[in-house]
Amino acid sequence: MTELSLRGVEKAYGDIKVLHDIDLSINSREFVVFVGPSGCGKSTLLRCIAGLESITQGAIRIGSRDVTYLEPADRGVAMVFQSYALYPHMSVYDNIAFGLKMQKMPKAQIAAKVQDAARILQLEPLLTRKPKALSGGQRQRVAIGRAIVQQPEVFLFDEPLSNLDASLRVQMRIEIAKLHAALQATMIYVTHDQVEAMTLADKIVVLNKGGIEQVGSPLQLYHHPCNRFVAGFIGSPQMGFVPTTVLATAAEGVQVGLPGGARLWVPVNAAGVAIGSPLTLGLRPEHLSEQGLGDAQFSAQALLVEHLGGETFTHAQTGDGLQVMVKGDGMSTVQAGQTVLIGVSAARCHLFDEQGRALPRLQEVGQVAGIKANSSRAVPAPTGETGQA
Repeated sequence: MTELSLRGVEKAYGDIKVLHDIDLSINSREFVVFVGPSGCGKSTLLRCIAGLESITQGAIRIGSRDVTYLEPADRGVAMVFQSYALYPHMSVYDNIAFGLKMQKMPKAQIAAKVQDAARILQLEPLLTRKPKALSGGQRQRVAIGRAIVQQPEVFLFDEPLSNLDASLRVQMRIEIAKLHAALQATMIYVTHDQVEAMTLADKIVVLNKGGIEQVGSPLQLYHHPCNRFVAGFIGSPQMGFVPTTVLATAAEGVQVGLPGGARLWVPVNAAGVAIGSPLTLGLRPEHLSEQGLGDAQFSAQALLVEHLGGETFTHAQTGDGLQVMVKGDGMSTVQAGQTVLIGVSAARCHLFDEQGRALPRLQEVGQVAGIKANSSRAVPAPTGETGQA
């Protein structure tokens, strides 16, 4: 049972601080993914955990041990890098066994460990081959096997699939997920690909500019992003953003304007929201309808239609120049140049304030059921304010 904790971890290179105030707890056997844009500090944080980089401030604990100042070999971690880093003149067997030989482990014990790792990774028929005779996915499995035989307390993966083509990445994602299930080990995985993060992680840590934006399960981050950055980063294709203004507030939520003059009640907590204040409306492409279905509609012209077989992406532009994307099924008949009536579902929308913070959603989104943006029915409003739907 291996837990890992980071408390107040900071890392600076001279006057340049690349990690600041990192507090994070990782449970035993969890698969945790660090995700974020290039340069956000995710690989640096992983290297600090591994001991390849010293931290400027804070503490790192693995299990019951404080490993902050321990050498990498003494931390009980094994790291798989983006580069396979295999010895080209050695066989697969010798590449996997190399670290154990350096520890002067008995040959029989080495053989048993290598054979066990080869069985788990389905490398048994390849043990006599040299790396040049392997595919990219096979080489990555050898690199993972080299980590497995060390029997570490924590596995660290630094963008291990970046060098593989698209089909191999999908295959290796499945292999890594199966490996985690088989080993029941604590794993930390770094990637800039949020699809990898969503499909592999028990818990995602979203990093930005050296700090943690949000920590949660994939679906928590998808459905309840804490700010605009997380909302835009998690989800593929990414969320679209529309500037809007508060038109009314009530117990049912906040009413905002849509392109073309339509109005929409969004079920968020209206506390502290002033009428007339600017907000940003977040719309995921998969939650929009090109048939106009939903609680409100607005028109846009299709600029580009991408037919991918099982799904269709329609890139459209409103009359005031805003661009939105709609994800439909593979049977879509929309054509470029056509005017599309886009439907918006209030329960699937997100609102962000001027600082990019998400407005908290109401507990019961059903409170706004039946309220349409083009309705003239009055709704309750706070004292001194009048809300018209």
